[in-house]
Amino acid sequence: MSLQESSIQGKDNPTTPRRSPRGFAAMDPQRQREIASLGGRAAHQSGHAHEFTSEEARVAGRKRHARSEGDR
Repeated sequence: MSLQESSIQGKDNPTTPRRSPRGFAAMDPQRQREIASLGGRAAHQSGHAHEFTSEEARVAGRKRHARSEGDR
């Protein structure tokens, strides 16, 4: 079997066993939100969370809008 055949077989072959999600991916969405919320709170309490100032937000907005105008 060639390398190309093996990559196709793994993707489209229904007999290939699928990997079951593990860890965070296996949790229900509500539990994921709870854990993420705890992490966000901990970051703010320890002072590691970044909070944008009004000026930082303005600069970021200008950069974003300047890029999108060039895409048109």
